[in-house]
Amino acid sequence: MGFSSFLGRVLFASLFILSAWQLFNEFDANGGPISKELIPKLTVVKKNLSSKLGVALPDIDTRQFIATIIFLKGVGGILFVFGSTFGSFLLLLHLALTTPLLYDFYNYRAGKPKYNQLLNEFMLNTALFGALLFFIGMKNSIPRSQPRKKTPKAKTV
Repeated sequence: MGFSSFLGRVLFASLFILSAWQLFNEFDANGGPISKELIPKLTVVKKNLSSKLGVALPDIDTRQFIATIIFLKGVGGILFVFGSTFGSFLLLLHLALTTPLLYDFYNYRAGKPKYNQLLNEFMLNTALFGALLFFIGMKNSIPRSQPRKKTPKAKTV
């Protein structure tokens, strides 16, 4: 069970670690190619939050947001490989921040190719989110090993 559990964590975390590595290699003064996709989406989120809260929000720095994504994916993935619950919480935070932002299928009409593609990616990330919740639940449900009480031996006369 130990090796298969480790191998499963390595394979699962490789998705996040390799993605973080790719984002890190593409990271430049503007944040990389992903910034072109994120800037309009972050602007829409800012406008929606500002109108709902009734307060003007400051601009969201895309470069800082991408650096945060890289950190959450990379560090969370590495910690997850070693069975850390904290690593899985970092990955959960990453998925909670980016999934509804990047895969906004709800802004498209059903039946359009873009709608189907975004819905598929959204559902895949939702499944990853569920797998991380399952991991945390299993990690917390397994009792820690407790020292066994030694039973005193009967004295012989």
